[in-house]
Amino acid sequence: MNPFLAPDFEVKWSTLTADAIRDDIGHALDVAKEGIQKICDQDPAQADYESTFGALEEATELLDRGWGRLQHLDSVCDEPAQREALNEMLPAVSEFHSSIPLNAELWSMLHAFGDSGASDGLDPVRKRFVEETMLDFIQAGAELPPSKKNRLASVQAELSKLTKKFAENVLDSTNDWELVIDDESRLAGLPESAKAGALANAKAKGVATDDQPKWRFTLQFPSMFPVMQHADDDELRRQVWEASAAVGAKGDWDNTALIGKILELRQEKAEILGHENFPDLTLQRRMAGDGEKALGFVEDLHDRIEDRFREEYRELCEYKATKTGGEAEPMQPWETAYWAEKRRHEQYELDDEVLRPYFPVDRVMAGLFELCSKLFGIRIEERESVYYERGKRPADADDRPEVWAEDVKFYDLRDAKSGEHLGSFYADWHPREEKRGGAWMNCLETGLPPVDGAARKPHLGLITGNMSPPVDGKPALLTHNEVETIFHEFGHLLHGLLSDVPVRSLAGTNVPWDFVELPSQIMENFCWDRESLNLFARHHETGETIPDELFERMLAARNYMSATAFMRQLAFGKLDLELHLHFERYKGRDLDEVDDQILDGYKVALKTKTPSMARRFNHLFSSPTGYAAGYYSYKWAEVLDADAFTKFHDDGVISGEVGRQFREHVLSKGNSRPVDELFRNFMGRDPRLEPLLERSGLLDEMVA
Repeated sequence: MNPFLAPDFEVKWSTLTADAIRDDIGHALDVAKEGIQKICDQDPAQADYESTFGALEEATELLDRGWGRLQHLDSVCDEPAQREALNEMLPAVSEFHSSIPLNAELWSMLHAFGDSGASDGLDPVRKRFVEETMLDFIQAGAELPPSKKNRLASVQAELSKLTKKFAENVLDSTNDWELVIDDESRLAGLPESAKAGALANAKAKGVATDDQPKWRFTLQFPSMFPVMQHADDDELRRQVWEASAAVGAKGDWDNTALIGKILELRQEKAEILGHENFPDLTLQRRMAGDGEKALGFVEDLHDRIEDRFREEYRELCEYKATKTGGEAEPMQPWETAYWAEKRRHEQYELDDEVLRPYFPVDRVMAGLFELCSKLFGIRIEERESVYYERGKRPADADDRPEVWAEDVKFYDLRDAKSGEHLGSFYADWHPREEKRGGAWMNCLETGLPPVDGAARKPHLGLITGNMSPPVDGKPALLTHNEVETIFHEFGHLLHGLLSDVPVRSLAGTNVPWDFVELPSQIMENFCWDRESLNLFARHHETGETIPDELFERMLAARNYMSATAFMRQLAFGKLDLELHLHFERYKGRDLDEVDDQILDGYKVALKTKTPSMARRFNHLFSSPTGYAAGYYSYKWAEVLDADAFTKFHDDGVISGEVGRQFREHVLSKGNSRPVDELFRNFMGRDPRLEPLLERSGLLDEMVA
């Protein structure tokens, strides 16, 4: 039995125990190596698509399945034995994947077929796969001399280990901190929902009872952020801010040295492959093209909004001075969110707590499904699932799909017209200590459309996050921002589950990184439309929709301090690109000084210097590539999504016709055609910048 490799579409998570990892992954590696060798050993004269590129596509399928399941469990159910086994297998798996494009025999066989003219007779998608794969191999070093190939393989293996350690340090240092409050007066200003959650957390940890209440706070976002926004106790906010700023920055969990090593190895990798820097290597086949163009995109937007950004901070400092009777002066970093929220509430009589009752998570999901059914012609149904502790699946277990935690849910997605099963997915929305922070979508099994008489193979995906949890048996009530996050991740999921591409490597979200956020970000727009909101924003007790007066206040507040939020994203992209573009400029220097230099003009002046968030920046440093040299893509894709949503808006927003076109031209196509062509097929033209500026309320500043 190899549970991690089992072909079951519905994964039996309870059987995926740490003691099976070494044997399962080891066996999958052997199978993958045999598959690669079989391609190499064939007679070149007899080689065809199926025995070369088609065989390459299939060779790693078993390993991808087992390793994907293991990495998923590492993200949502971290535990010591599993972590130890994963880290033991990581070098071998990384080395194998790095070796594929560096295998001279394999490249010779693929190159011979790809350049023979035989590929000209393939259908367009398979021909594109051949072309893209050959470019992948060249970009990964297939044509390097042996000595450079060997060094490149070593660099890749080392990057895998270092980035895995970076992620572990972030998780462990996050979980190491807690703050237990026994004086309720210190919680003044905190919403009742946040207090109830902190009390329930303390009870669950055994540090509080009904007779002796205490309130436990952690660095998980739903716990810490209400404190930063609402707590009147300045010292309490300072404690939480200092703890958050120290994540990945102290003791055994200090990521400073790791960042330097990761950057150095990425630079070396780029140079081995003939590029001046890592962004030029990474972006050569993305929409931006190269690092300087991406940086220019960020800097151009910065220059257009900097004045408004500074004005917003000045207004906030003056507001605080008015309320406290002091002089307008720079704030402490633990004051900005608090005073910004007070001012927003005063200006618009709106805060997260006013809207929270309208966003119970189950109703949000049901309304999201209804919306997507109307837009994209699909039907989504929850199936009853079951949870077993790992290693404790009963012999008489029934056929319900298993989940990895008790609050995870399982759904099937079907085509509304034909009833065809297109895919299934898991949803895991609430924080746990063994689960990493943030929100993400992933694919566990990439399916295939019906081909040559074979039945469709459905996709299997997941969406997960760390949203406000349920408290004391009451439904989980979300903030509007958390609702946007759910819609965002569901957009990624649709991109995967609605893929209709006959080559897995070109399916779903396997698109250039600066295009991948289009389907996710376009879904966020529906969180601001009256008609679509009515489908899911209903009071958890009365079922009533958001009152018109409250909705108007919500819209009015949408662009409150929008330049500040805009600049925050630009700062992340600027830090990312500068560190990778100009590594030698910053090599060996104090990370916080480097951060200050790079982000001069992107941050406001604060009384207390803030340490670089690079030490906890998982997007950049928790995988060998990930969003490294690519964080700008969030803003790049925002340009695309704001423009694309105008087509929905012009046809009444909940437009089945426009939704059908978006499904046909974008969601179903993956990377089967160039993505700029996909956008033009949907919109009938190239993207325009103005819709994003208008949506952000910054059009006047940004057209100057």
